[in-house]
Amino acid sequence: MQEMEKQKERVIICGVHRGLVDVLSDSTEETMAELEELVKTAGGDVVAQVLQNRNTIEKATYVGEGKLEEIKNACQTLGADLLVFDDELSGSQIRNIEDITGVRVIDRSTLILDIFASRARSAEGKIQVELAQLKYMLPRLTGMGEQLSRLGGGIGTRGPGETKLESDRRHIRARIEALEEKLVDIKKHRALLREGRKKQGHLVAALVGYTNSGKSTLLNTLTNAGVFAENMLFATLDTTYRGITLSDSRNCLIVDTVGFIRKLPHHLINAFKSTLEEVVEADALIHVVDSTNPEMANQIEVVNRLLGELNCGDKPQILALNKTDARDGKIIPRPSGKYDHIVNISAKYNIGIDELLKALEEVLPGKKIKTKFLFPYTAGDKVALIHQNELVLEEEYGPLGTTMVVMADRVLRERLKEFVIE
Repeated sequence: MQEMEKQKERVIICGVHRGLVDVLSDSTEETMAELEELVKTAGGDVVAQVLQNRNTIEKATYVGEGKLEEIKNACQTLGADLLVFDDELSGSQIRNIEDITGVRVIDRSTLILDIFASRARSAEGKIQVELAQLKYMLPRLTGMGEQLSRLGGGIGTRGPGETKLESDRRHIRARIEALEEKLVDIKKHRALLREGRKKQGHLVAALVGYTNSGKSTLLNTLTNAGVFAENMLFATLDTTYRGITLSDSRNCLIVDTVGFIRKLPHHLINAFKSTLEEVVEADALIHVVDSTNPEMANQIEVVNRLLGELNCGDKPQILALNKTDARDGKIIPRPSGKYDHIVNISAKYNIGIDELLKALEEVLPGKKIKTKFLFPYTAGDKVALIHQNELVLEEEYGPLGTTMVVMADRVLRERLKEFVIE
């Protein structure tokens, strides 16, 4: 155990608090705390934290040369092996910081990608991680910017160094192209699988949420899946499917997805689009929240913002307030946002699971509810649609039109909501 501790890299984490900019967005203290957890997840040991107050990021060195001298001294005093910065750094910033401090430098995005690389198990997951890493690496091959990428660009841009740089760039671009082609094939395969599931009558509910909210634990509780679940960030990376049968005999696939996080790199979201398509194509979302986390409201906002970017923010959504067993009876304010149901659960101790399943049955399409419609005689096409697709219990013709009592599912009710009278 002591030997394992000795192997851990000693890390100093660094960030900049930009006054009003950060007040209006994510709190710097919160993102720095999260950065520390990311370092721990990657196997590092945070020995110090440096937070610089300045209105703007220093273009050349991120924090300024004076602050870097302080960081250099801290590295020497504490024996730090690695500096991790809370924002994305350019190639030149990385080079300048390393030159001044003499210590290896990475940024938050590189750290997240490193964790993803260690977590990926499936072929698809590995492809996605490599693709994201290469796209992130490409503009950072050199700290001297685009001037070295131009053949014959002037003094200092000629010679073997230039050739090596261009060779590296061509190699990476070719590899990116090859990986993207593989993902296109995977996307087509996924589409065929989804079509097959639809033909078999399988509904899909996607587990979404902030990383470490308990999605995998919930999947295990609902389905006895035996999926790896641990109290760490990004414990699950690869998409996992498990089937359940609802009380009304409908079949539903529960899909576990990668957790979201603040400052999740956009290129990483793009790389994982094929995985996140399972969220986009799902019939309903179960948004799992760690209700004991003091940052719960902000985490919900982050997830909902990312769901909006995926154009699936309007899907039927259940908010599952997890870890209720650890709240010690504390009542939490109702979270803001549009939810079809809000349920309190403990995935670990099987609390509230029946209520969650009941809510899921209600929001998934296919649930038949006794519904009364009134169709004016000008809406004969709607009456015909009802007769073609639903069980009609009663039908009457009156002065205002045709009154029908129907066992209708959620989709039909929403489509014909202007005609619903009870």
